[in-house]
Amino acid sequence: MERYMIKSGILDGKGQYINGHWLKGQGTTLESVNPSYGTLCWQGTNATEQEVSAAYDAAYQALFPWSALDFEARANYTQRFAKQIEKNRDQLAHLIALETGKPLWEAQTEVNAVIGKINLSIQAFQERTGAKVTKTAEANACLRFKPQGIVVVLGAFNFPAHLSNGHIVPALLAGNTILYKPSEHTPAVAELIMQCWHESELPPGVINCLQGDVVCAKAILSQDIQGVYFTGSYATGLSIHQQFINKPEVILALEMGGNNPLVIDEVSDLNAAVYHALLSTIITAGQRCTCARRVIIPDSTQGDEFLNRFIKMCSSVKVGPFDQKPEPFMGPVISHAQALKHIHSQKKLIVSGGTSLLSMSLLAEDTGLLSPGIIDMTNFENPPDEEIFAPFVQIHRYTHFEQAISLANQTRYGLVAGLLSDNEQHYHQFYQRVRAGLINWNRPTTGASSSLPFGGVGLSGNHRPSAYFAADYCAYPVASMEQPLLTMPEQILPGIGRFGAL
Repeated sequence: MERYMIKSGILDGKGQYINGHWLKGQGTTLESVNPSYGTLCWQGTNATEQEVSAAYDAAYQALFPWSALDFEARANYTQRFAKQIEKNRDQLAHLIALETGKPLWEAQTEVNAVIGKINLSIQAFQERTGAKVTKTAEANACLRFKPQGIVVVLGAFNFPAHLSNGHIVPALLAGNTILYKPSEHTPAVAELIMQCWHESELPPGVINCLQGDVVCAKAILSQDIQGVYFTGSYATGLSIHQQFINKPEVILALEMGGNNPLVIDEVSDLNAAVYHALLSTIITAGQRCTCARRVIIPDSTQGDEFLNRFIKMCSSVKVGPFDQKPEPFMGPVISHAQALKHIHSQKKLIVSGGTSLLSMSLLAEDTGLLSPGIIDMTNFENPPDEEIFAPFVQIHRYTHFEQAISLANQTRYGLVAGLLSDNEQHYHQFYQRVRAGLINWNRPTTGASSSLPFGGVGLSGNHRPSAYFAADYCAYPVASMEQPLLTMPEQILPGIGRFGAL
């Protein structure tokens, strides 16, 4: 195995962002490690209970002035933020690559998504939460929306800027104030994001950033909050749900990954099928919740040819540090510890009956750099229904299309399902039968559109889709019957005495 050398120094954390100011934290040490090199790249502190409490107080004090602003004023702040992101585009992309290990080309696409999210969120809010007044004989029937209140946004490491932004912007547009805890793996990205909000002159206390681990998260969730917006694993999402089991009044928007299927059917262009399968499975080192974990292929000559080409392409993709030249297709998983965990998962499946077609292995000591792995699970009885967040693909063979659909549905998750097929009738059949929140035809399972809802069923979520539908959980509807002047009705109900002067 190789050992790479890092070329940059250690970043000093700014501290916690509370009430419009950076405060050097008093908590225990928090460190971020560059997974491409296994070296320290950022050092700061975990937020203390006192700092969490101070952030909550700031959010509480800011809530009513912020929510009282008209929508255009709040939208203006988000557009200023987009300009700050554009101004700091290269630095943000570098920090994303530094902390996640993803190649710079991919980090740049994430920055683009952050900027693009602003106008899409404004449009979505106007469409989904617009006020409506209907005149009736008795009064005006009015529909308006109010913010939830103080909400918590828990960030994810795989898209540290984009996924957090996808909750933060709709929440701000709706008039909420925010306690934001980024992933402990990507604190430097969060600091730059917060600095961009600061430079946009967002009022103090509207958003507060608390760096920290799971202990910090629990302290934040113990505050008197009105909502929690989370993207991450099922295990963590379940833990959050259990924490609020006696608080049904707190709205939870939980996106929790998936064990996603990609079915290969009748295709004339095998190279296109292989390319779309690559983008579905191992992009971002398999660390997208939309990655296909299970590729379901026909037990036929064409299926054999697809599999041979797929194995060849997976074994030849360039894997390496984010700043390697020429640029790699994929970087590391988020940490060396996670890499070892994934290799152990591979070993367990092989010992239990899976057939290794391409071995996933560690490429460099003390890093998260893994080569892609492929395992045939066709003869594996009752395969584990788990999301392995790595460049690791499980192959299942089928003899007829009905069986392919059945295999696709053999999961408790339901985030995304994909079909590569030239047979339109098969797609209609697939669409009707498969259970998932995103269903793609002749497109990768990854690369979801921000102009559509994003969320799944089963263990993948709790029916609170994000992206274009995020406005739905950031505000609640208020129904009002209104008339400007109090008057007596023309007819009094029976059994009521005569009204007159006292």
